[in-house]
Amino acid sequence: MSDSTQSPSDYTASSEVGAVRKRRTRRERWWLALKKAPVSAWFGMLVIAGYVFVAVFAPLLAPYGEAEIFPTPFAPWDATHQFGTDQIGRDILTRMIYGARNTMGIALVTTLLSFLIGGGLGLIAAINRSWLDQLLSRMTDVIMAIPSLIFALMLLSIFKPSVASLIFIIAVLDSTRVFRLTRSVAINVVVMDYVEAARLRGEKLSWIMRHEILPNIMPPLVAEFGLRFSFVFLTIASLSFLGVGIQPPTADWGSMVRENASLIQFAQYDIKAGITPLLPAAAIGLLTVAVNFVVDWFLHKSSGLRDEH
Repeated sequence: MSDSTQSPSDYTASSEVGAVRKRRTRRERWWLALKKAPVSAWFGMLVIAGYVFVAVFAPLLAPYGEAEIFPTPFAPWDATHQFGTDQIGRDILTRMIYGARNTMGIALVTTLLSFLIGGGLGLIAAINRSWLDQLLSRMTDVIMAIPSLIFALMLLSIFKPSVASLIFIIAVLDSTRVFRLTRSVAINVVVMDYVEAARLRGEKLSWIMRHEILPNIMPPLVAEFGLRFSFVFLTIASLSFLGVGIQPPTADWGSMVRENASLIQFAQYDIKAGITPLLPAAAIGLLTVAVNFVVDWFLHKSSGLRDEH
């Protein structure tokens, strides 16, 4: 018998239990979850990673300047301009690349601000449960009763359209949805014994929100963040298409669809020209689908459900 063979007398239950119950690191747990992710989630993550790469390195990837104008408007696809030029001679590919940075960046900042406003007020309302809760809830109901796109159009018509006003207006309107979700999930947590124990210890409201409530409601909020980002992204593109969103010469996919929409009528003569206005529309749709794939996977993972095979 080999010396490496363990004899029955050397076996102990404690050593076996210790080996089985070895705790995985956070990195190992994430990698295990990613390996179990469905193909749709991997597709969504790869698409999002590609968009982020293009947005971060836009000045290095773009062949020309964002607002650089060339002599030939509506130039056809060729080696100089891979996707042609727009109505005033700007390179379409360049503006597509810069549009990823501008549209996604503004949508991300707007979503973060809406969660800061709506999430903070939702936590306060769930903990307070007094006249302040009723006041915030009724104000939210009034704002949500008005269609958000029409409300945004009205406010942007009153105020001068700019990036700052666009971010603030959409963030305030979108924060109402975040407020209702945060309040509804936080109400179920504030009645727990550990929250009451923190109150009896004399902990401040901000400490209770950060350490006791927020960690226990993060999964639905993270999933909602992805969905809100998609809605904000589409809202910004819609407003830009209508001419009150991101203003020229800043590149934006929504305004690019509007500026090149007339090329569709020439599709019977040049199919590439007809496809040109569909490129930014396809970029918008692809990112929206990718984000929803990732959000669906995260919701399934955080819900505790398991697939039956």
